[in-house]
Amino acid sequence: MQVSVAYSEPAQQIWLRIEVPEDSTVEQAIIKSGILRQFPHLDLTEQKVGIFGKLARLDAALQAGDRIEIYRNITADPKTTPRRRMAEDDDDD
Repeated sequence: MQVSVAYSEPAQQIWLRIEVPEDSTVEQAIIKSGILRQFPHLDLTEQKVGIFGKLARLDAALQAGDRIEIYRNITADPKTTPRRRMAEDDDDD
């Protein structure tokens, strides 16, 4: 069956379509995709993963057409970023 694996960093995004056996798990698909070789700093024991935007476990079973996403940590609090940006704009006066 065909699934896809996606990962994004600020400078690079990758979305791969791969063929996996019918009984594959999220972890097996990520390993088969080769993303861990391209991004050796990824640690599946630390990274959260999901399927179509919903958190999933590494041992979750896949269905044909699933999009597996590897999430990275948030580097800025989305609640404070707009305030910080507005404050910086006020300094330009």
